[in-house]
Amino acid sequence: MRWPFDNTFVRDLGWLGARVEPVPVRSPELLALNEELAAELGLDPAGLRSPEGVAVLAGNALAEGSEPIAQAYAGHQFGQLTPVLGDGRAHLLGEVVDTHGRRRDIALKGSGRTPFSRGGDGRAVTGPVLREYLVSEFMHAVHVPTTRSLAAVATGERVLRGRPLPGAVLTRVAASHLRVGTLVLLATRGSREQLADAVEHVRARHYPDLPPHDPMALLSAVVERQARLVARWMSLGFIHGVMNTDNMTLSGETIDYGPCAFLDAYDPETFFSSVDSTGRYRYSAQPSMAMWGLARLAECLLPLAVGEPDALMTEAQERVEAFAGIHDQWWLDNFRIKLGLVRVGAEDRELVEDLLGIATAETLDFTGLFRDLARVLRREPTPTLDRIEDVPRWEEWRERWLVRLDGEGKPVWSSADIMDESNPVHIPRNHLVEEALAAAHAGDLAPFEQLLEVIRSPFAEQEGLERYAEPADPAFTRGYVTYCGT
Repeated sequence: MRWPFDNTFVRDLGWLGARVEPVPVRSPELLALNEELAAELGLDPAGLRSPEGVAVLAGNALAEGSEPIAQAYAGHQFGQLTPVLGDGRAHLLGEVVDTHGRRRDIALKGSGRTPFSRGGDGRAVTGPVLREYLVSEFMHAVHVPTTRSLAAVATGERVLRGRPLPGAVLTRVAASHLRVGTLVLLATRGSREQLADAVEHVRARHYPDLPPHDPMALLSAVVERQARLVARWMSLGFIHGVMNTDNMTLSGETIDYGPCAFLDAYDPETFFSSVDSTGRYRYSAQPSMAMWGLARLAECLLPLAVGEPDALMTEAQERVEAFAGIHDQWWLDNFRIKLGLVRVGAEDRELVEDLLGIATAETLDFTGLFRDLARVLRREPTPTLDRIEDVPRWEEWRERWLVRLDGEGKPVWSSADIMDESNPVHIPRNHLVEEALAAAHAGDLAPFEQLLEVIRSPFAEQEGLERYAEPADPAFTRGYVTYCGT
C-alpha cells in the first residue's frame, strides 16, 4: 500500500536526532486499528490490516518513503533538567499531509532501542499502549487538541516490568512531536544557528501566520495554545500526571498519556501518578506547571531576540505571565458553557467557584455533577446531586443559577441541550480503563473494544450501558495509582 510521506523534519532538521530503524518484533498481531483516522490520513484501512500493513505498524518493515528517526530533546523532569532525553523507544516514520491539508507525524512508540534508550529496552507494554489509545480517542471526541492513536500491535514478546508482560507497539499521530524540550536541548547544547533553524521550522509548521524570525511572537502563540489546552483539561477533570517540558508540545496538543487519570470525586488536590510523590502535577497545579514550562521555553527563545537584554527579559516574562489571564478566561468560558450559560455575567465566576466548593465539600462525582445539572432543568432523576447532605447550601446555589439562566432569555430545555453537548456522560473512568486493560492482558479485547465504542460517543446517553457512567467505588479511588508504563 502507498504511504504518502513528505518528511520536512528530516529535510530541515535531520541532524536533530538519530537515523535508526525500528527493531523488528517476533510475532506482530493487530490489536486495534483506527479506520476513521486511517482514512483521514489518506491510508487504506484494508491495506493496514494486511500482513504487509501490520508489519509496518509493528516496525518489522518500512513503507516506501519512510525515513525513520529517533528525535533528540531534553526535558525538565519534575523540575530538574535532564540535558539529553530523546526518543528512547520511539521512531518517527515520517509525515503525511492528510485529507484536510494538515501535516501529521506518524510515529511508532515501543519500537525498540535507540541511541537515546539510556539502558532501557525500548519496548512498551500492552496495557499502557491501550490506555493511550483509549484516552487519546476520548480527548479527540470531546474536542481537546491531542495526539491520536492509529493502531496498536501486539509483538508476541514479553517485556520485563517487574514481571514479564505482553509487549505492544503504538502508532501515534501528531501535528508534530516537537516539544518545549526540543528547544531546551538546542538552547543548552546546540549552536545559535541550530536553535534558530529549529525555531523557524516550528513557526513555519505550526504558526505560519506569524512573522519569521520573531521569537517573542512565537512565545506568545505557544502560550495562547497551552493556556487554552490546559483550560480544557480542567473542564473535564483530566489529570495529565507528567507535565515535564518534554511532554509539552509546541503545537498545543496533548501528548503522553502514561500516568494520566480523571477525577471521580471532586478534589482539586488529586493526583495519582506513582512517580509524582509530592503532587507537583496534581489537578489544581496544572495551570501553574504549564506556565513554569513556558518560562523554560522563554529562556530558550531569548538568545534569538533582538534588543536590550533587560528589556527583552521583562518582555518575555510578561508574555509568559499572560498565560494566567488567558487560561483564566478560557477556564471561565468552559465552565460557563458547562452551566448552560452563553452570555457573560458578572456573577459567573462566583457561581462556578461556589458550585465547585459544594462539589469539594460533598465529594461529588465531577462528571456526574455537571450532567445532573441538565437533568435538573428537565426534571429528571439526579443521582449525583441526590447525595448532597447540605441541602440548604445546594438549594441556595441552585436558585442563583436558575435566576442567572432566566437572564439568558431562552427556554430551559435549550440550556439543557447546550449542557449535554458540553458535559460528557461517559469518560474513560479509571476503574473501567483498568478493567479493560486487565482483560486485554488476559487475552480478552472485548472490554477494551466496548469501552472504546462508548467513549467515542461521550455525550450520548446509551441505553443498557449505564455502568459506564457510574463513578468508581471510593475504595478503588483511594488506593488508585497510575504508572508511566510505556
